[in-house]
Amino acid sequence: MLRVAVVGSGPSGVYAAQTLVQQREVPGVRVDVLDRLPCPYGLVRYGVAPDHEKIKSLQGSLRSVLEDERIRFLGNVEVGGEALTTGRLLELYHAVVYCVGAARDRMLGIPGEELAGVHSATAFVSWYSAHPDAAAGFGLTDVRSAVVIGAGNVAVDVTRILARGAPELRLTDMPEPALGALAASGIREVAMVARRGPSQGKFTTKELRELATLSGVDTTVLADELARDPAYADPAAAAALPAVNRRNVEVLRDWTAHRPHAQARRITLRFFLRPVEVLGGADGRVSGVRFEHTVPDGRGGVAGTGSFEDVDAQLVLRSVGYQGVPLPGLPFDAARGTVPHAAGRVLREGRASVGEYVAGWIKRGPTGVIGTNRPCAKETASSLLQDAGALARRELPGDPLDALRAAGLAPVPWPGWLAIEAAESSLGSSLGRRSVKIPDWPGLLAAAAGE
Repeated sequence: MLRVAVVGSGPSGVYAAQTLVQQREVPGVRVDVLDRLPCPYGLVRYGVAPDHEKIKSLQGSLRSVLEDERIRFLGNVEVGGEALTTGRLLELYHAVVYCVGAARDRMLGIPGEELAGVHSATAFVSWYSAHPDAAAGFGLTDVRSAVVIGAGNVAVDVTRILARGAPELRLTDMPEPALGALAASGIREVAMVARRGPSQGKFTTKELRELATLSGVDTTVLADELARDPAYADPAAAAALPAVNRRNVEVLRDWTAHRPHAQARRITLRFFLRPVEVLGGADGRVSGVRFEHTVPDGRGGVAGTGSFEDVDAQLVLRSVGYQGVPLPGLPFDAARGTVPHAAGRVLREGRASVGEYVAGWIKRGPTGVIGTNRPCAKETASSLLQDAGALARRELPGDPLDALRAAGLAPVPWPGWLAIEAAESSLGSSLGRRSVKIPDWPGLLAAAAGE
């Protein structure tokens, strides 16, 4: 039997486990999927917006994999700490596949970014997704205007959540504290700002179109900003774009004909604005963002014009990408934010480290969509299976679960996760809602124990 640990239960980890147990070349593979959290599914649970039921339904396919008898889920197991080092983990398994994602958001690197009221979109998503490590709250009551800096799907998500009405959010599994704060919010204006043009946006067309369908919300663009984009003004340039970018430009073109209807809230998409300073008031809180107007530089980037504009905001969310973080005991390329590898095999000083592998964002960087993780994981699993003969020669000390418990860890197995699900369903029923997420560590662990 080849026993493998997969660290991380998001899509890349689950796809890696699935490939390992379903292939036929190497019989007898057994996989333990370890996660620091007591809940599986990674960003599908804690990164997909709660009002996106179709994407969240992917949990069903991930569940079917984790319920395979050859796979064992063990939550509440942190790798890289004193209780379980990466070296110790490799002693317990023939091979370890690290699928730990990219946990840190990028900074803007501009003055004023430290002001109260400036947050990462990642932190905001964690809060309304009930991540147990999330901040307690965001103080939205006094916020009238918000600025979201970025042009990807996460930026679109947080923009939509800020503008969406509480009655619609009540239909989701959003935790009660976040729902209450958003319901009481005074937000009336949300500006989503990109430093480049509409043809270079990283959002998908479906996400973009959804902004114009929100009840009680006007969604607007500025025609003169769109016109700076060569792909907007020149049909030949637009034809050369990837299909999704071309569709995005057409959607935004249609929006220029829209006339505002004095709705309760407004979303404005802004382009060719580069943040240069976060402005603060006398109370030490953010009061706005200063942007420099930009123009295309002809090389895919933008150049500053020396013209500036201040946009009012009492809340600023930056959504400019993610970075991998080092895991103690593993090599790390700080420039790329990834673990050095060759086809998924971890490289130490340029040589493959026997039994250590990576998949997902920690392998390739924070790129692609959920489905991109499948071929990425398959490549890594293929490398591991090629090494199976050499890996299986090593004798293991016994069931790793016994060793984890002996180290003082308290793994939450699959039945514990099912107990959390049941508790969240019960909580939703008691509140007159559907399943509602438990947002804190004590609550999750108590639910896992059936308390």
